[in-house]
Amino acid sequence: MWKVQLFKLNFDEQEVTAVADVVRSGWITMGEKTKDFEKEFASFLGQGVRATAVSNGTAALHLALLSLGIGPGDEVIVPSLTFVADINTVMLVGGIPVLADCTSLGDWNIDPADIEKKITPRTKAVIVVHYAGFPCNMDAIVSLCARHRLKLIEDCAHAPGATYKGRSVGTFGAVNCFSFFTSKNLSIGEGGMVATVSEELDRDVRYLRSHGMTALTLDRHKGRAVSYDVIRPGLNYRIDEMRAALGLVQLGKLDEANRRRTQIAESYVSAFGDLEGLIIPFLNESEGQSVHHIFPVLLPKGCDRMQVIEILNGEGVQSSIHYPAFQEFSAYRDMNLHETPIAVEITHRELTLPLYPTMTSEDIDIVTVAFRKAVRGGGL
Repeated sequence: MWKVQLFKLNFDEQEVTAVADVVRSGWITMGEKTKDFEKEFASFLGQGVRATAVSNGTAALHLALLSLGIGPGDEVIVPSLTFVADINTVMLVGGIPVLADCTSLGDWNIDPADIEKKITPRTKAVIVVHYAGFPCNMDAIVSLCARHRLKLIEDCAHAPGATYKGRSVGTFGAVNCFSFFTSKNLSIGEGGMVATVSEELDRDVRYLRSHGMTALTLDRHKGRAVSYDVIRPGLNYRIDEMRAALGLVQLGKLDEANRRRTQIAESYVSAFGDLEGLIIPFLNESEGQSVHHIFPVLLPKGCDRMQVIEILNGEGVQSSIHYPAFQEFSAYRDMNLHETPIAVEITHRELTLPLYPTMTSEDIDIVTVAFRKAVRGGGL
């Protein structure tokens, strides 16, 4: 159906062999591959990070909130422009989500000034998202969290490999979360990682990940334990060995894949610079290095987004929207989530174009020609 789809896996025989080797080994639940993946990912982040692999990015967010003791009645400030998992997990621990706006129509990350405005005596934590792989203003955010004694959680689902002033994102918060969903920069289908420099929080996350047990099945299989204790109530958010093996291969490809994403994004920026009224966010970003998870644009005012999408469809180019506004979801429509006018405007005008590291020059040309045609046909 598609000449160029929104995303394609960056897989080859390495991933096939990695999974086949696990199957042949006879051990497919959390084992040595999981430990290796955790160790390599922690080393990739640096800063003395400890990493715990989990079943998905939402599980990582849930475990982050639980490990920090966020519970009923606690307010958590969340970006207004992000995937629904951030607000869902706050609700599921009994917390109260409070939305903070984007910085501007050119910088879609959470606005530190609006975070500060939304702080009340009940605020316990702040979640930040490095949207599209562009790091937030971490100096300002870390400073305000320290001043107000708030726990900071980084949602790095878009940003494995991104840096802020030379330091990896996912190393600034008390607990930090990664997603390895199919369309992510590091893709294993489902999977995630929790990262922290705190030995105590790392231990809590590991207990919470696997029923609160002191010993895993692998420990008993290897003769390292006969039975186990349960330290606290926990969940089953374990990852399996096949996905950990995929993660190791993907981690080895990540730097080069992120470089290719940057090249593609630069090609788009060059191709669309003369489209009147079109805004490409983060063009003035100078303190962070993005990994370009997606290529989002803000369509010109008056441009009919659905008509643009339909024209792109007709040209064989898939597109998407990142993200609908929380305030318009049935589950949250009647909640007082606070005003976030910049984010809401972005949600109504945003469009995401194809971006993946195996895109060819021909693919890029197809997208740019189709998009220029679509914008001009969308009412401009």
